[in-house]
Amino acid sequence: MQPKVTKIEISEDKSLDLRELTAPCGLGCFNCPGYLANDNEEIRKQLATKASEYGIPYKKAYEVSVCKGCRKEKGICPIGGMRTEPCKVFKCVTLKGIESCADCSDFPCDNLQPYADKASMLPHNTKVFNLALIRKMGLEKWASEKANLVRDTYFNGKWNI
Repeated sequence: MQPKVTKIEISEDKSLDLRELTAPCGLGCFNCPGYLANDNEEIRKQLATKASEYGIPYKKAYEVSVCKGCRKEKGICPIGGMRTEPCKVFKCVTLKGIESCADCSDFPCDNLQPYADKASMLPHNTKVFNLALIRKMGLEKWASEKANLVRDTYFNGKWNI
């Protein structure tokens, strides 16, 4: 289960670069606990504690419980220290010279396949929905009006058909 994080608000700081803080796959780095842990010690401790439950020594987990955002990290998520190369999506959009999967003529593709593994603690199964909303609403409007709601509903909402 994802660390309990109080309601995440997008900063009112006008210098916040939403394009830079939205991963090419449609995940919002700006509302990710790993990004927020840069300025929030409580979130960082929660992430380190959770990682230590998976066998990573707490001190090491604490060191690797922060992220500058997918684009600044060049597609290598440092959380947990488990990735050593860029993810498939980051490699693909870089190779194609596009900003995100929302700009791709092949969207959606197998690189966005949802997985049940770690679905209760990682938001990766929201990628296609986020990208569809970005296409429909535009990045700025999605980030300010919908991104937090999608994430919160994914982790805390009740299944409803």
